[in-house]
Amino acid sequence: MRQMLVEIRFLENSARVLQSRLDIVTAALSETLTAISTLEGTKGRSVDTETLLPIGSGSFVKAKLADSQNIIIGVGAGVCIEKPLEDSMKDLRLRSSELEKARVSVTQQLSQVLNQVEDYRAHLSDMARRRGGGQVEIV
Repeated sequence: MRQMLVEIRFLENSARVLQSRLDIVTAALSETLTAISTLEGTKGRSVDTETLLPIGSGSFVKAKLADSQNIIIGVGAGVCIEKPLEDSMKDLRLRSSELEKARVSVTQQLSQVLNQVEDYRAHLSDMARRRGGGQVEIV
């Protein structure tokens, strides 16, 4: 029974780590989709067009476009490069696709771990009942 409890605790910790990863991937995906939406909104706009730029948390800042054809895009490790609008949007769409795949993968892993925790809890409860201990609640 002790071994089963250790396994349950280990799986619960794994679930917490996976949930944290899922939160990070979901936030990155949301940020990427916002960037794509913003670029789509600036597409074809002329210089000095007044616009609202999202800055996060449902907040915006008024701005005028200085150049809507060249975008400075992050490529990782704090490095940004200037690219044409269409290339930037293609990169962001690819990034969002990869993040969506990662989100699905982590969600599946989390679901498997949580199912395993429930199976172990049911098995532990069954073991306790067979030993005459009655129902066991694991917290």
